Amino acid sequence: MDTKTVSAIIACYNDGQAIPIMHERLTKVFTAIGCNYRIIFVNDGSPDDSETVLRALARADSHVTVVTHSRNFSSQNAFMSGMRIAQGDAVVLLDGDLQDPPEMIEQFVQKWNEGFDVVYGVRVKRDATLFLRIAYKLFYRIFSSLSYIRIPRDAGDFSLMDKKVVAALIAMPERDLFIRGLRAWVGFRQTGVPYHRPERMFGRTTNNVFKNIRWAKKAIFSFSYEPLELLFYTASLISLITFLAIVFYFVFYFLHPDQPKGTTTIILLILFFGSVQLLSISIIGEYLGRIFEEVKRRPHFVVKEILNAPDAPTK
Repeated sequence: MDTKTVSAIIACYNDGQAIPIMHERLTKVFTAIGCNYRIIFVNDGSPDDSETVLRALARADSHVTVVTHSRNFSSQNAFMSGMRIAQGDAVVLLDGDLQDPPEMIEQFVQKWNEGFDVVYGVRVKRDATLFLRIAYKLFYRIFSSLSYIRIPRDAGDFSLMDKKVVAALIAMPERDLFIRGLRAWVGFRQTGVPYHRPERMFGRTTNNVFKNIRWAKKAIFSFSYEPLELLFYTASLISLITFLAIVFYFVFYFLHPDQPKGTTTIILLILFFGSVQLLSISIIGEYLGRIFEEVKRRPHFVVKEILNAPDAPTK
């Protein structure tokens, strides 16, 4: 390979034990590839000893840059923080828990050298419970079918992006980031590389059902208008059914005026229409909430400290 420079950006949260191993594996990979490189660790307000571990790494290795946030701003903003200071020809995004194998970077770089601007990892297999495996597969297929752009299935943030793609992402003003969706939105030549996603090596995952539901809502409401269209068709169908029911009621009443009048049907109708109204309000509220976050124009993150800022590519 020529003297191209690749920056690895690692979003860290509670990954103090994994950071030295990540650094060692990344160093081996970049040395084997033979490129210039920089390793950018973004400490996104980790409550463990990540800051101490990263300080020691920055002192020991000039290839390492450490960005420390004032608090936790989410992995998406951590990646954006790293991309804003990264220099060189491409960046690679990885989670700090070692679920994204650094050894895959060699294949990413090969595809990049073939002319692809984005090379993302495709999770063909993951170490997780059967329920989670099915839920993830189902989500990506629903998201792909609802989105107004083509979203790769089973592809997370783990990817290599050329500098022109990074520049396009950084230029976007929106605050509610969903990088894997924005990565697809900007276009360019893209391809996937299959890999096996293991469980995190240390500690417990911070993910749970509720966080995954929030992720799913972020994805769908950021890249789909289908929920709003669903409301229109649902309202149209209910209006038609209501009109037919009124006609049927009047015909039935005149044919059988002595029939007893019950309250069960009325209660069920009230519950049904009330639930539809609440669902409609909640869907509209999701879109309004995102508009509210955008118009506040707050920064994506607040940086407390940067160690070994990448003023120039390291050879």
